[in-house]
Amino acid sequence: MSRLRYAMVASTVTVLTVTASGCVTVHGEREVVPSATKAEAERALEDFLTAYNKAEKAYDPALDAARVTGPLSAINQAGLKSKGAQNPGGNPNQVPLELTDANFSIPKKAGWPRWFVADTKSNRRGDLRWVLVFTKGGKNQLWEASYLNLVAPEKVPELKKDKDGWAEPVEVGASGLAVAPKDLGEEYTTYLKSGGDTFAPGDHTSTWKAFRDKNTKRRGIAVQYIDEPQNDGAFAPVGLRTADGGAMVFFSTHHYEKQTAAKGVNLTVDADVKPLMKGEVKQSVTLERVSNQLVLDPVGSEPVAFLSRIQGLTGAKGE
Repeated sequence: MSRLRYAMVASTVTVLTVTASGCVTVHGEREVVPSATKAEAERALEDFLTAYNKAEKAYDPALDAARVTGPLSAINQAGLKSKGAQNPGGNPNQVPLELTDANFSIPKKAGWPRWFVADTKSNRRGDLRWVLVFTKGGKNQLWEASYLNLVAPEKVPELKKDKDGWAEPVEVGASGLAVAPKDLGEEYTTYLKSGGDTFAPGDHTSTWKAFRDKNTKRRGIAVQYIDEPQNDGAFAPVGLRTADGGAMVFFSTHHYEKQTAAKGVNLTVDADVKPLMKGEVKQSVTLERVSNQLVLDPVGSEPVAFLSRIQGLTGAKGE
C-alpha cells in the first residue's frame, strides 16, 4: 500500500456544489465561470504534491497542513502525527510520491467555494488512479486537496462535458438520482446500522457491515459503533454529472468504535493509536475515524455503487 497507509485503509473515485441551488454567491460574484484554468489546476496539484512529500519525509503534519482540508486533512494530519511520534527522525526510506498523466475535470459554477477533480496515475498502488478533489474557499485562499480516493482505471466513469470541455456540477439536492448527494452520508450511516438496498453489495457495504456485525460479538469485549454523516464546509459532498445522466459523488462520514472489556480482560492498543490517545485505557477505548467515499449515484432507483472508500484513524480516547 502507498505511504498513505498510516492514515488510510483503502480498497478500491467527480464533484458538486454546496447549496441546494448549486451556486454560492460571495461578494456579488454571480457569473458562472470555470472553477479554475487548466494551468491553475496543474499548479494546485504540483503544490500539493511538493508539500505532501515534504510532510511525509519528515512525518511533520505542519509541512502540508496548508494544502489539505476536509476529510483528507483529518486523515493525513492524524496519520503524520502518529508516525512522527513513533519515528521522530522522519522517514529515511521514503520513496517520493509521483502523480502523472493528470486528467482535470473542472466544472463551471458561480461564486465560492470553487473546486475541481484531478484524476492521476501514481507510482504507488499498482495501476490504481489517484483521484483528488481540490477546493478553494475564496479568491485569496490556496487550493487545498479535500478528498482522495483510489480507483481502478476501468472503473473511472465517463463524465459529461460541454463543447469546451468543462464538466457539469451536480447540485447537492439534485432530484432524479437514486439518492440526493446531500443525503448520501445519512443513508450510508443508516445502512451500516440497519442494512437495506440503497447501496449495491460490495466491500464497503455488505461485506463491511457483516464484519462489523460479527465484531460486536467478540469474546470478553463488547464493541459498539456510532456513525455520523459529515456535510459541512470542506466535508460537504461534491459531484460531477456522468455521461449517462447519473453522478459521481464524493462524500464523507465519521465513525466511532467503542471497545469495552469485561472484568479481567485487557484491551490491546496498537502503536499507531497511542500517539492519538487521550485519557488512560482502563476498561474501554473509543477509536475515532474519518472515511471518505466515492460512489456512482445512478438515475432512477438502482442502488448506489461504491468506487472507493478510504478511512483513517483520527483520534482515540481511553477510559
